[in-house]
Amino acid sequence: MIIVELIIVLFFLLFILILPLIALVDIFKSNFEGNSKLIWVIVVIFLSAVGALLYWLIGRKQKLADANPV
Repeated sequence: MIIVELIIVLFFLLFILILPLIALVDIFKSNFEGNSKLIWVIVVIFLSAVGALLYWLIGRKQKLADANPV
């Protein structure tokens, strides 16, 4: 039973740490209009996993199209 609880705790810990990190990397690699990039960085840093989920649901639609995709 302790192993199951440990796995659940590790899953949530990874969720809380990894998801915001991935969101921040995506934010820094993308182009946004105006101060949107700064606002999303602040939201993700202060709200952690919730901020990252908000970014994935709302912020990704605000990215500007890349002129030279690699």
